[in-house]
Amino acid sequence: MNHSLFRVGTIYLPVQEVDESAIWYQEKLGAGINYKDNQKAIIGLAGISIFLVKSSPEQTSNFLDVVGSSRFAITFEVNGVEALRALHKELKNKGVSVGEIEDRGHPGLNFVFEDLQGNRLDVWSELSPAYGV
Repeated sequence: MNHSLFRVGTIYLPVQEVDESAIWYQEKLGAGINYKDNQKAIIGLAGISIFLVKSSPEQTSNFLDVVGSSRFAITFEVNGVEALRALHKELKNKGVSVGEIEDRGHPGLNFVFEDLQGNRLDVWSELSPAYGV
């Protein structure tokens, strides 16, 4: 019997307004809204359930690294640089706060965007190797 962890099933993100945030994820990123009440929304995005949990106004998923830079906790993947550039342009056109496309010295390119709460989310132009059970 194999007891190894092999995938992420659920991610929790803090939000101030559950309804508004769920609609933002639906309209801006194409997420499906699977459940919603006044304390949380469960959305489906990129094959993962994401819980948008009502939190205090100053709470985000961001953290500071050792040099004091604000970092993200989630990286989404797209299939190639052209897909990354197209998504970057699409999000900008939808009014999403989007950073510049970056070369971070590893394969592919990245950019960071923010949701309504200020949660920083990353996008990478490379697909990770498929994992198996």
